Amino acid sequence: MVEGYSQQPSERRSAHYQPTAWNSDFVESLKNHNNTDEIYKQRAEKLKEDVRAMIGDTYANSLTILELIDDIQRLGLSYHFDKDIKRALDKIIRSVNGNNVMEDQKIGAHAIALYFRLCRQHGYEVSQAYGKSKDVNCLLLEMAKLEFNMVQSMLQGELKDMSRWWEDIGLGKKLSFIRDRLMECYFWNVDMIFEPKFSDCRKSLTKLAALVTTIDDVYDVYGSLDELELFTAAVQRWDIEVVEILPDYMKLCFLALYNTTNEMGYDILKRKGVNIIPHLKRAWADLCKTFLKEAKWCSNREAPTFKAYLENALVSTSGVLISIYVYFLLTETITKEALECLEKKYHPLVECSSLIFRFSNDLATSKAELERGECANSILCYMHETGVSEQEARKHISSLIEEAWKKMNKERVAANSPFEKPFIETAFNLARIAQCTYQDGDGHGAPDNKAKNRVLSVIIEPITLEHSVQNRSNLLATVS
Repeated sequence: MVEGYSQQPSERRSAHYQPTAWNSDFVESLKNHNNTDEIYKQRAEKLKEDVRAMIGDTYANSLTILELIDDIQRLGLSYHFDKDIKRALDKIIRSVNGNNVMEDQKIGAHAIALYFRLCRQHGYEVSQAYGKSKDVNCLLLEMAKLEFNMVQSMLQGELKDMSRWWEDIGLGKKLSFIRDRLMECYFWNVDMIFEPKFSDCRKSLTKLAALVTTIDDVYDVYGSLDELELFTAAVQRWDIEVVEILPDYMKLCFLALYNTTNEMGYDILKRKGVNIIPHLKRAWADLCKTFLKEAKWCSNREAPTFKAYLENALVSTSGVLISIYVYFLLTETITKEALECLEKKYHPLVECSSLIFRFSNDLATSKAELERGECANSILCYMHETGVSEQEARKHISSLIEEAWKKMNKERVAANSPFEKPFIETAFNLARIAQCTYQDGDGHGAPDNKAKNRVLSVIIEPITLEHSVQNRSNLLATVS
C-alpha cells in the first residue's frame, strides 16, 4: 500500500473562516404553516386565472399587454404564464410587422423601449433599448405575495432536506478549516433556478456547491502539494480503492464526492436513460487540475500571465462544472452538439457566465487572498503584467465583465442554439447571482449583514399578507 504524505498540523494554513450563521437547529426550527394553507392556495389559483385572462384580453391595447407582461416578469411570476406570454408577444410582433401596432395611440419612448426589451428577452431579434420602471397593479401584487410565501414554504422544506444531508456527510463538522456554507450554497441555487418545478435540480446543485466549496478550501488553504497531487490523481482515476493512499481528511472529501456524484448519475440514468457519470467525473478531474495549478502558483510564489490565469480560471471558478450539471439536470433531449459546447469548445454562454463569476469573485476576494499568500487572481496578474495600479486593474476587470454581458445578451437571441431555454436562463442567472454575491464583498466566504439580510428576506421571513389569518372568512369569500 502506498502511504499518502501528511503535513504536521502546525504547518497547516488557515483562512480563519467565520462559522456558519445558520446551523442545522436553526434550519429545523423554521415554520411557515400559514402560507401552505389551502385557502391561500385557492386564492392564488383564482388570481392566476384572472391574470391569464388579462394577458389574453383581445380588447386591451398592445402597450397595456406589454406593461402587464413586464410586471409579471419583474414579480417572478412568468413561469406560470409562459405559453400565454408567448401568444401575446406573437400577436404584437405580427402587428408590428404589419405596421399596425398602436397606430391609434401616441407611442412614447417607454412603450417602444418596453416592446424592444421584452421581445429580446423572449428570443425575438429587435434592437436594444431601456424601459422605465413603474408601479404594478394590485391584483398582480396580491398574487405575487401569495406565490412568494407559498414558494418560500416549499424552499424551507428543501433547505431542511439539504441541512440533513450536510449533517449526514459530516464535512462541516469534521473539517474545521472549510467554509461551512450550506445556507449560502442553497441560496445561490435558489437565485439561479427559482421555479418550484426545479426542486430536484436545486437540491443537486446545492450538494454540488457544498462539495466545490469544501474541495476548493482543501486546495486553497489546507492541503500540502504532495497531498493535493494525490487527491487530483484519485479524482482522475475515480476508483474507490485509491482512497487508502489519501490522508484521513481527504478520504472524507473523496468519498463524499464519489458517493454524491455517483448517486446523482444513478438518478439521471433512471429518469433519462443516460449514463452521465463519465462526464461528471471528467468535469471534476478538470476542476481539480485547475485547483492544483493555482496551488502550485501559490506555493512557488509565481504570478502567471494574465492569459494563462484566465485559461485556468475559466474552469477553476467551477462555472463549467456547474453548467455541465445544469445541462444534464434540466435538459430533456441531450445532444452531442451541446456536450461539445460544454466539454471541448466552450460555448459563449458557458465561457462568459464563468468569467463573470470569476471576475466578480476576484474583485471581492483579492485582498484576503493576498493576505493569505496567494498571488494569482485576475487583478494581481493584470497589475504584474502591465504595471498599472490596483485601481486601474479593477477598472479593467470591470470592463471585461461588461464585455462578457454583451456577448451573453447576443446569445439570448441567437438562432440555432444547442441549448434549451431553461439552460440559457440558468446561465444568465449564474452570472447574476455571482455579481450579487460579490458586489459588496465576499458574500460566500465572509457573509456580512447585507448578505445575511438577503437570505432572511428570500428564505426565512414571509411577506405580510393583507388577508391575515384573522381575516380568513373574508379571504374564503374571495375564492368561493
